[in-house]
Amino acid sequence: MKFTASNIGKLALGEGEADKIFRDDDLSGFGYRLRRTGAGINRSWIVQYRVGTKQRRISLDAAKFTAEQARKVAKDYLAQVQLGRDPSAERDKAREEASAITLTVGDLADKYLNAQKGRFRRSTFEGAERYFNQHLVPLMARPVDSIKRVEVANCLHSIKQERGATAAARARSTLSAMFAWSMREGLCDANPVIGTNDPDPQTSRDRVLSDAELAEIWNNCGDDDFGRAVKLLMLTGCRRDEIGDLQWSEINLDAGVVTISAARTKNGRAHTLALSGMALDIIRAIPRRCDRDFVFGTSGGGFSRWSAYTAALRQRLGEMKPWWLHDLRRSTATGMAEIGIQPHIIEAVLNHVSGHKGGVAGIYNRAAYAEPMRVALQRWAEHLASIVGGEPSKIVAIKGRARR
Repeated sequence: MKFTASNIGKLALGEGEADKIFRDDDLSGFGYRLRRTGAGINRSWIVQYRVGTKQRRISLDAAKFTAEQARKVAKDYLAQVQLGRDPSAERDKAREEASAITLTVGDLADKYLNAQKGRFRRSTFEGAERYFNQHLVPLMARPVDSIKRVEVANCLHSIKQERGATAAARARSTLSAMFAWSMREGLCDANPVIGTNDPDPQTSRDRVLSDAELAEIWNNCGDDDFGRAVKLLMLTGCRRDEIGDLQWSEINLDAGVVTISAARTKNGRAHTLALSGMALDIIRAIPRRCDRDFVFGTSGGGFSRWSAYTAALRQRLGEMKPWWLHDLRRSTATGMAEIGIQPHIIEAVLNHVSGHKGGVAGIYNRAAYAEPMRVALQRWAEHLASIVGGEPSKIVAIKGRARR
């Protein structure tokens, strides 16, 4: 059988049986063990493999892992075996080393971040650092072996109260990922995040800002790095870090275009956009620092203080329904559609790759769409200028097309 939450509960020892291992049909070496003890039936997941002539077995407490979680851990261990490693021996050694020193949650966080350096994108890595160093501070000094689920739940509740549901949910995800990694490294035996409530269970967002809301954000976001970046997000439909990490070497002011390098886009494809007059005016007004290629920010990278500045802007906006920076991208796409920009041109502006933009055809299409994209962004900028200035838009959509 393939183990699932429903069929695991039906497994039982037969009369006279004291110990039995049930094998998973889909993953060789993965099993579920029932063992009769004085206290009742002990249930555990097992991962079994061979090293040379020796059989190895790793046990996982069934109360702490769902079938899917246990399967994922088993696959990880079995992959290590294929690479010539012995995860059971490595885990025993790590436990011995860890037992000699009382590890704290902060120690695990340091080890986790060091292991992920170079693997995570810069924004992801900096986000994890921020959650450990700012949001999850109450847990950092706690010994790993003594931390309880209730402590994690209380910490997440405090984060939600002070910083909002989204921040709490991301802190929870970061903490859980760290504990899961630490378990695979043999540094701890359980993930105390499992079983806590998700502070922000909404898995997807569809918030589209109205013209009035876009105007209010524009007129209140200021004229600092954050404010200029927010306005460029509205004008271009780019992702947050594509603008936050924008570099002068990616901008050709004479040609009026920006080319975001493939290394910085989500789909790994360089993205060229013709900038509207409004966007060019914003960029030209930004002081250029001779020792930095980054357009925004003052430290080693681009602009990174999104959460703090966004929270401050939300506070200035008062009663506006909650919104997130990524809503600007969705709102730009929706707004362009409403003024008659064709869907395939909007996709090109957003650098989405699907259907007509996939494969070799996409190379030719990107070139063919350059002029329509320029026109679309200019029209969108003119529409934004109208609503920001409190005037009726001069661009009217008729039968799927826009006219001025």
